[in-house]
Amino acid sequence: MSKLVRVADAGEIGDGKSKVVRAEGRTLAIFRVKDQFFALNNACLHRGGPLGEGNVEGYRVVCPWHGWSYDVRSGAFTVIPTLKVKTYRVEKQENGIFVEV
Repeated sequence: MSKLVRVADAGEIGDGKSKVVRAEGRTLAIFRVKDQFFALNNACLHRGGPLGEGNVEGYRVVCPWHGWSYDVRSGAFTVIPTLKVKTYRVEKQENGIFVEV
């Protein structure tokens, strides 16, 4: 059973930035791009690097450890798009940013 969990205020995450949060025992990276919010598992598929600490370039995040990059909208690895980091549905509401877990 899934539920919405409040993870941040919209103002906490600037455009092209991210925030690492804990939600129901999961570590997630929340990204803001053009006033849209996206949530990925915070671990890179390569060696578990912290995606939430990576550089955001448009809709792409680059892992700070070894440079693997992912589309924040789908979680797809940019070199082999069938490899994906788990994504989570995000809702922006008046009282904050919520992730479905």
